[in-house]
Amino acid sequence: MAESHSHGSTPASWTAVVVMIVGFLVAAFGVVLVDWWIIAVGFGVIVLGGIVGKVMSMMGLGQTASFTHGGAEEHAAGRVTEDEPTERSS
Repeated sequence: MAESHSHGSTPASWTAVVVMIVGFLVAAFGVVLVDWWIIAVGFGVIVLGGIVGKVMSMMGLGQTASFTHGGAEEHAAGRVTEDEPTERSS
């Protein structure tokens, strides 16, 4: 990725979203037909999309965690201090 902030534009997130959309479409088709097993299959595909996205992310196809200024990493290292509240003069 060219940028450090990809806003989730990774193969893992795209795959998860596409699989979940297919699951929603299958479930919606089941609602129209009033067929409970098709609805259940749709919800199963939705859950599968989340699992596939997580597995792909763990395989390195997702976004890596990065901390910006003021992140937990810098705060723990003592590079960022909390601002003291200032009193306003009346």
